[in-house]
Amino acid sequence: MTEQKPPELDDKSFELTPKGLSDEERRARLGKLKNYLDYYQERFLGYQVNQDLHAIREDLSHFLGVHTNNIGDPYVDSNLATHTKPLEKAVLKRYAELWGISPYDRSSEKAWKSAWGYVLSMGSSEGNVYGLLNARDYLSGKILLANPGDDPGLLMSQAAASAPYLDTPAKRANALQPVAFFSQDSHYSVAKAAHTLAIPTFGEVGNKYYSGSHEYQTCGYQDGWPAEIPSNADGSINIDRLVTTVDFFARKGHPVLVVCNLGTTFKGAYDNVGQIAKRLQKEVFDRYSMGEREFAVNTKGGTPIKDKRRAFWIHVDGALGASYLPYLKKAHDAGMLGDEKVDIPDFDFRIKQVSSIVTSGHKYPGSPWACGIYMTRREFEIQPPPMAAYVASPDTTFAGSRNGFSPIVLWNQLARYSEEEQVRRIAASVKLARQTYLKLKDLGKRLDKDLRPGYTPETLSVQFLQPNERIVRKYSLASVPIDETTTLCHLFVMPHVTEDGALKSLLEDLETDPAAFKQDGAGGQAAPPVEYQASETADWQALLGTNRGFM
Repeated sequence: MTEQKPPELDDKSFELTPKGLSDEERRARLGKLKNYLDYYQERFLGYQVNQDLHAIREDLSHFLGVHTNNIGDPYVDSNLATHTKPLEKAVLKRYAELWGISPYDRSSEKAWKSAWGYVLSMGSSEGNVYGLLNARDYLSGKILLANPGDDPGLLMSQAAASAPYLDTPAKRANALQPVAFFSQDSHYSVAKAAHTLAIPTFGEVGNKYYSGSHEYQTCGYQDGWPAEIPSNADGSINIDRLVTTVDFFARKGHPVLVVCNLGTTFKGAYDNVGQIAKRLQKEVFDRYSMGEREFAVNTKGGTPIKDKRRAFWIHVDGALGASYLPYLKKAHDAGMLGDEKVDIPDFDFRIKQVSSIVTSGHKYPGSPWACGIYMTRREFEIQPPPMAAYVASPDTTFAGSRNGFSPIVLWNQLARYSEEEQVRRIAASVKLARQTYLKLKDLGKRLDKDLRPGYTPETLSVQFLQPNERIVRKYSLASVPIDETTTLCHLFVMPHVTEDGALKSLLEDLETDPAAFKQDGAGGQAAPPVEYQASETADWQALLGTNRGFM
């Protein structure tokens, strides 16, 4: 039986005129949009988005008729009364508990040692920008909320000047110039954020100032400094290479900004943040006295205040994994994932070196639009711009106006599913991802074709040879060329994915379509993704490296 032609959208159907559309025409167009979205939502496999959103439609449709705006600090009410900050604070408290840090309590004497954060209006890309902004200002000596003043400057006390970190004029000159480190599997938003905020990467600084072969070769590089730290085969960062490279730049006096990943874009891999922090502390931070540097903050009264800060910042891009890894760890410890002995890495604020974490709410637990959580330690929060009188809440966030609906969605998801249910859901997704990988291996044997199946244990990503364009489109599969002749795609087994639904349909298509893996023009392997051709002056290709990423 011939499969029904999938619905598609065309620009002409949705063109608008000064007269608008009649009610009949408008409803017809919306009906066409509904059919299109329903079709592809039912078959959605290729991206890290949870499409299990029916409960949100049932529970929260009323709130679509209200403009909710959480402008300003989540912990300070604004004059805009239609906000949802109590729900936002409840969500932040829950994430603080999951991530091993005391929730913020303004009345507590230990408030500065607790968490601060906010619900993002964008996804983790916004959180990465704000995390790197926070890191840049912290490491370069800008004003913190904890010690407000006019202008900072490095206080070269006798003790600081004699420390290994600041023992030469050259090193002191670098003391306010942070350098960023991230892996080649990092999401492109990290490089984009560094570029936007003028935070140089180690590759940029190295090739400009330390370009001798004896310098980069001591870190294991053969042809100059690369744009990113190399990754392992599973997509996780090469920790040995990271430590060696960070050591080189710390030795030159630079403060360091390290970005770790939890759920890389293509392979879903987790960087072992705990191991990274432990090795950097022992082999770099302690060696160069990077735990506490003294700053002098010039106050409005003219009396400098001494401030001690770290010379490092570890930011965790947990866009995919930071929301569910606490549950996955519980599932693993309870034996719910089978006999495999795979360590779920520690990543959160229980690790004292971790400074900030970001996660995407639309990936997990799920939202109809992009949103997320940014969180840092309250003591590291940067000084906001002057408060706008008409808002009556300090703008400590990145976005300004922030939609108040995302906190409702996240609150409802966390209220609807208990921790026990969350543990069961993520365990089921991980086991189904593992089963899908095995089924793809078996399918390749039956087809007598190497489908290049790939799977990193305890992740949600499964990779395989890219099929033809029809199948790619039908299941919204994301593709990446790995060499001149081969393109791989991946699927993510998010909680909405079931064994008898889209996965079963995909496997049947791969097995029964005779043109599923043909690479000629007629049968249809889809063309490799179009890459942005940047100008040479922008140097975006060097900044973005090999990973263009998705979501």
